[in-house]
Amino acid sequence: MLNQILTFSAVVVFASLSSSALAQDVTVMISGGFKAALEKLSPLYEKQSGNHVVIVPGPSMGKTPQAIPNRLARGEQADVVIMVGDALNNLAKDRRLQPGSRVELADSPIGMVVPKGAPVPDIKSADTLRSTLLNARSVAYSDSASGRYVSNTLFKKLGIDQQMQTKAQVVERTPVASEVANGKYAVGFQQVSELLPVPGVTFVGELPDNVQYITRFAGAVTANAAHRQAGQALLAFLASPAAQKVVTATGMHTVAAGTTAKPRDTVQ
Repeated sequence: MLNQILTFSAVVVFASLSSSALAQDVTVMISGGFKAALEKLSPLYEKQSGNHVVIVPGPSMGKTPQAIPNRLARGEQADVVIMVGDALNNLAKDRRLQPGSRVELADSPIGMVVPKGAPVPDIKSADTLRSTLLNARSVAYSDSASGRYVSNTLFKKLGIDQQMQTKAQVVERTPVASEVANGKYAVGFQQVSELLPVPGVTFVGELPDNVQYITRFAGAVTANAAHRQAGQALLAFLASPAAQKVVTATGMHTVAAGTTAKPRDTVQ
């Protein structure tokens, strides 16, 4: 599929890179929601640019050593960071980003999975979602933005906060879908792009629009980037129409040109 999506817009992205330039290692620190898309698109970027993408995964925020802000604070090198918008704003305030380098990349919705082979419930409306959760033996959600929304807001919106106290559990550090796949939970919630790559589950669908929560992913070049031009070219490529076909295939939504994130899109 990747060989078929190269368009003129992608060619323009790489026109700024000299064909005579030496290959560069472009280091990207990235949080989970956009990681699947970057892994699929990196080979195309590398083929066209001659550069190599080095992927360093980590949460957008938090106290763990792997969190991107903590990595940068202790001096780890990166050319590009891709993470949720609010955390990226904080890095900009701390002057860890190149001014004006931010590129909006994708909107990531929350979805639900059940174990493979299990009946697929109806969650097309808030009412049917409510019934599904009340009938579920157990419910899992992540320890990131989507999980906090599910536990702190979604259950209250559906009027089932009390009932969920005894059956809903947070899953830390491990993909929610993997815990559903092994039978530990009957249903699981996380960002769609983090659910789809996991085997052993059936993707039920996104949350209904009136109870959905969107996380905006964006990228920027770091203030101390060793390869600023290559990093900016990579971000431009990821935002191009050609690359966005792959981004949407991983479960995210394209960000319209010139669109900025709303406050509810940037919290993690």
